[in-house]
Amino acid sequence: MLNRGYAYTTIISSRDHGRTLLSHLASLYPHSTPQGWQQNLDDRQVTVDDVTAIGIESLISGQTLVWNRPPWIEPDSPQHFEVLFDDAHLLAVNKPGGLPTLPGGGFMENTLLRLVQKQDPNANPVHRLGRATTGIVLFAKTPQAASKLSADWNTPRVQKIYRALAQGIAQCDAYEILTPIGLVPHPLIGSVWAASPGGKPSKSLAKVISRTTSTTTFEVSLRSGRPHQIRIHLASIGYPLVGDPLYGPTGKPLESLPGLPGDGGYLLHAQFLKFHHPITGEQINLEAAVPSGFSSH
Repeated sequence: MLNRGYAYTTIISSRDHGRTLLSHLASLYPHSTPQGWQQNLDDRQVTVDDVTAIGIESLISGQTLVWNRPPWIEPDSPQHFEVLFDDAHLLAVNKPGGLPTLPGGGFMENTLLRLVQKQDPNANPVHRLGRATTGIVLFAKTPQAASKLSADWNTPRVQKIYRALAQGIAQCDAYEILTPIGLVPHPLIGSVWAASPGGKPSKSLAKVISRTTSTTTFEVSLRSGRPHQIRIHLASIGYPLVGDPLYGPTGKPLESLPGLPGDGGYLLHAQFLKFHHPITGEQINLEAAVPSGFSSH
């Protein structure tokens, strides 16, 4: 699908005051080389305070930098979802693997948000799942529902239970995982969320469902909402997800050629979501059927 392009906007911070524009762009968007960014500049894709830039400018704190990325062909992704719950205030769907929840990472149109809003323009996700993660995504249709759910989301009032297929044979039947999660260096994108002693407090409860000769299937309940929390937490106790291209047994990026956060290959499924309806107060118990990939293991 050819999208409409996108304007990436940032404000120059005091840390980057005095830096040349070309150097800043290559650092801010490390997926392209300085030579690639010079070509983008030559193609008049970048402005600073609404003035077309050429790359040699010395940046000033507070300036507005805009990269007007031309339309590009997005990678293919699934174009379907299953509706699990629908009323005037909420919509819950079962997201397929390979479909991003929100725009980002090269996807603008091929997203769950765009597909849902074609049917219900007022629906906005209360949370997100990684592109390769399957399962329940909850949308709010009204500001009142969104506000109440956002306030409750990372509290015991909302129960989020996942299924995950991990490498290795778990030695215990249950684990309380408290590994802090913060930004660490990544060779391709600058930084990524991972296990970090100085990171934010995080908590997951993992219970063994089954074991094979080389894998363990866990049921994981979240008690906090950090990015990639389950992938990081299980890896940090020595059980990274089978096929995870990013996180190794320490919960940090793999030492040799780590993948990107949106890369797939692993099995992680948001299976259950339990909460009280933000408007009516009724108990809502949602379940998304486990993908066939889990049974094959």
